[in-house]
Amino acid sequence: MKKQLIIELDANWVLSHREDEHLPIDTLAEELKKLDVVESAAKTLTSLTLLIKEDAQTEKVSEQVQWAFSAAYPLENIDDILTMNVSDAPEAEEGAEVEQIPDANDEDEEEEEDDGSVRAVLKEIDGLVGADELKKLAREIVSVAPEVKSKKLESVLFYQNYLFSIGEGCGLSTYLRLLAKLFTALDLDKMHSCSVIEEKLGPYKDDMEPFSAVMNVLSTADWSNVRILCIDISEWMTRMEHARFKTFLRAVEKAKDKFVVVFRIPFVEKDVMESLKQSLNDLICIKTLSFPPFGRQEIKVLAEREIAEFGYKVSPAAWKYFQERISEEKSDGKFYGLNTIKKVTRELIYTKLLDNAARKKTGNVITANDTKKLSSYLREDGLTGAEMLATLVGNDKIKKQIDEIVAQIELSMRESAAERPCIHMRFVGNPGTGKTTVARIVGKILKERGVLRIGNFFEVKGRDLCGQYIGETAPKTASICRDAYGSVLFIDEAYSLYRGDSNSRDYGREAIDTLVAEMENHRGDFVVIMAGYTDDMEKLMEGNRGLASRMPYTIEFPNFTREELYGIFASMVKKKFRYEEDLLTAAREYFDNFPEEILNSKEFSNGRFVRNLFERTWAKAAMRSQLADKREITLTRDDFERASCEKDFALNGRKKTLIGF
Repeated sequence: MKKQLIIELDANWVLSHREDEHLPIDTLAEELKKLDVVESAAKTLTSLTLLIKEDAQTEKVSEQVQWAFSAAYPLENIDDILTMNVSDAPEAEEGAEVEQIPDANDEDEEEEEDDGSVRAVLKEIDGLVGADELKKLAREIVSVAPEVKSKKLESVLFYQNYLFSIGEGCGLSTYLRLLAKLFTALDLDKMHSCSVIEEKLGPYKDDMEPFSAVMNVLSTADWSNVRILCIDISEWMTRMEHARFKTFLRAVEKAKDKFVVVFRIPFVEKDVMESLKQSLNDLICIKTLSFPPFGRQEIKVLAEREIAEFGYKVSPAAWKYFQERISEEKSDGKFYGLNTIKKVTRELIYTKLLDNAARKKTGNVITANDTKKLSSYLREDGLTGAEMLATLVGNDKIKKQIDEIVAQIELSMRESAAERPCIHMRFVGNPGTGKTTVARIVGKILKERGVLRIGNFFEVKGRDLCGQYIGETAPKTASICRDAYGSVLFIDEAYSLYRGDSNSRDYGREAIDTLVAEMENHRGDFVVIMAGYTDDMEKLMEGNRGLASRMPYTIEFPNFTREELYGIFASMVKKKFRYEEDLLTAAREYFDNFPEEILNSKEFSNGRFVRNLFERTWAKAAMRSQLADKREITLTRDDFERASCEKDFALNGRKKTLIGF
């Protein structure tokens, strides 16, 4: 009898190698491919299932696996990372067709397969990035299909319902389509042409209105063919014991001869999902499947596939900047997985097309320079972090403090080899005082000094860490932190997570608890910088002493002086445009007369105010140049005066009005 060898890699260890050029499981598969002992193989991100040739000795194969793994990853104790389990390979029952384990590397065989066969669909499912639990479910369904068909037990299979815990844009529609495609390929009774219907329950109301659309589908569906019905029940996660929801579940149960039902909720904690499963299990059978958000390596694989479909490829050096662009997309807390990846890849290809057109070439390799153009954060000046810090206007005390902190971190790392120190920070001060800019520079310096291994910058608002539904906050916060491993996580308006109230339905406390755990468990692998008003940040620290103790560095950002505001404006002008000297004279007069009460106000937006004034000035110059049919723009005193007289910037008569937007 043939033997089956299942190899499992520790998930946390695999995660620690997510930045490698190839995932460990792929490296191991390539090494084993060189050995003439494996008949076929199937893989996930953390496991390999090998069908061993009949003439091969199992013990010998196990030794070769360990040798191949050790050659690629020298470790002191391989048993902590790699486990192997040998068993008899599954046999086909008499008269039944059993799917062989697909060979993930057999390209010739793949070309010969019928796209509608069970084997072809399984290959498509196995080729998904992530979705390990869907892959397991697909093989489970295939394994029982022969007996279901032979004994006419389709009603038993259709009685199974599923609870998918998955975030927006993480592939739900694709997974449902593939599940329907698998049912169709199995050619079960009433599943000859399975299709998908997606519906969503409306927000809570004490009547049946939120259920009306779904109830209509349940009652009017065609009896001749069973379909997959996906129902988003997110709005009712905390009200599953409500009588209206129970009425809805009874309607679902009565329609089991028409649908295989998939309930969808956001990606939540396992215990929350199990609790929801128990509520649903009161009336119908439920199996749970969890789909974690795509990680950094998974996003790269998905992007590679998208780009390859258009005949392009990305140079290794370009991926750093691609990830920077992805971090920008995540910075508002609204990342839509596959949809966002598709958007960015198409932006990237169009940028390459423009470059090809300008250079009159037709290259298909996307370079680092192409990718840099997508990011609004990246600078082209080639300065080091220390040089960038030195060029900032004002804040000499902050510059000195940053130098001292970096030196202290480097010293602590050298002297504490066994345990890396906490390097998290608090930036406190009013808006526009340079907190975000300095945080970016700190990340760059720490990357250059070897403290951070990646050095990307992830910017979110405090409330972006919170979910909308129960159980969603902790995994959402953990996912944001996971993205930032090796980099900087900048949390603006962090004080919004806790305002001193005891609202039990506010998820801010849950976000803080998860954040504190991440900051401790990965204390040396990423930097959390929290930013906000001084008083509000103090209140936040009072709300969680564990948070305060894990942020040993505090930097205060004072409002800019009149001289510094003028210096910021002048540096923007000199860097961007040609200008007349009396423009700067007018600007100096303007800032010299800046009212004291506005300058010291908590609401004054400081550097942001200056940037807005600068942009309004060159907008005036651009319009003037366009009307005069001039191609070059030269900023003049008149442009500045017309801009500074507008409502948002006028000082006359506004000494009691706060400026800033």
